Amino acid sequence: MSEKVPYLDLPAQLRPLRKEIDAAIARNIDACSFCLGPDVAQFEKDFATYCGAEHALGFNSGTSALHVALMLLNVGHGDEVITTPHTFVATSWAISYVGAKPVYVDIDDATFNLDPKFIEKAITPRTKAIMPVHLYGHPFDVDAILAIAKKHNLPLVEDACQAHGAKYKGKTVGAFGDAAGFSFYPGKNLGAAGEGGALVTNNAAHAKRARSLREHGSTVRYYHDEIGFNYRMEGIQGAVLGVKLKHLNTWTRERQRVAHRYAELLADTPLQLPTQAAWAESVWHLYVVRHPKRDALKKHLEDNGVGCALHYPLPLHLQKCYAFLGHKEGSFPISEKAARECLSLPIYPELTDKQIQRVVEVVKDFFKK
Repeated sequence: MSEKVPYLDLPAQLRPLRKEIDAAIARNIDACSFCLGPDVAQFEKDFATYCGAEHALGFNSGTSALHVALMLLNVGHGDEVITTPHTFVATSWAISYVGAKPVYVDIDDATFNLDPKFIEKAITPRTKAIMPVHLYGHPFDVDAILAIAKKHNLPLVEDACQAHGAKYKGKTVGAFGDAAGFSFYPGKNLGAAGEGGALVTNNAAHAKRARSLREHGSTVRYYHDEIGFNYRMEGIQGAVLGVKLKHLNTWTRERQRVAHRYAELLADTPLQLPTQAAWAESVWHLYVVRHPKRDALKKHLEDNGVGCALHYPLPLHLQKCYAFLGHKEGSFPISEKAARECLSLPIYPELTDKQIQRVVEVVKDFFKK
């Protein structure tokens, strides 16, 4: 029987690091620094350096980081934030949490990212920010979107939750806008042993306020300057992330190896393969192919022991929770077509050439039939 290929294999990444991670967790437990503490502080310093930014603050999730990022920019009730309908819902949650309205703009058909050419017509007097996503690990067109943001005096928030280490014109994402949010959910390129996130900014005033907001609106214990949240990163997550960050560049190179191999081996199939813009260095969080018979291909892969996933089968503007926005099918046709056709193949640093060959073999078998 042919070897099964899991969609994701977290144990394969953990095994060689287990002793180092166990030691880091043990030190954290011995120190009883469970909420924030020295392990989180060291990780914040290292991650800021990694992103080429002045400040990084540990949060309990990427969602929380994005929520606070919008608060730093004073986005609130009645305001509008321009974003993408083709992403995980947390991007829109952050907008809704501050009482603002997500204003969707369609995507670029090649990169799946927010298409700059649609943005200006969506700007109204209520627009208070633009929040694009570096989707699937591929940077959005930073210069084009920043130019629009500056022209209309709008802040830019980078949703970099899938793009740890991705580069735009040689510069790491996360430090281009007024603030950025990262996620360390276990399946991310840099994953915690549970939930985790970070807010990255070059603005010292934003960083100071974000530290307060994540800790009950307090800078001095039991004195609360504004209504805040319990958004602190756990000490154990800081310890684990501190170990794993040292390996992130190596893991990124391995993801790029897998993506390059897929591109070579799948080039002669009817699949629409993901592309990388000339100005981008993707970290390949996901490897997303497209085909009109996506559902049949998915079933064929799974029936033959190859894991795969859908990112994302229903655009945000058609989700029940956002029905009140009044969008219908056809509102954002490029996003809707992508949602019907997208399929994520296995991609992770530990994926062997033999496993890649097996994935390709099963894909090609589908088209033979």
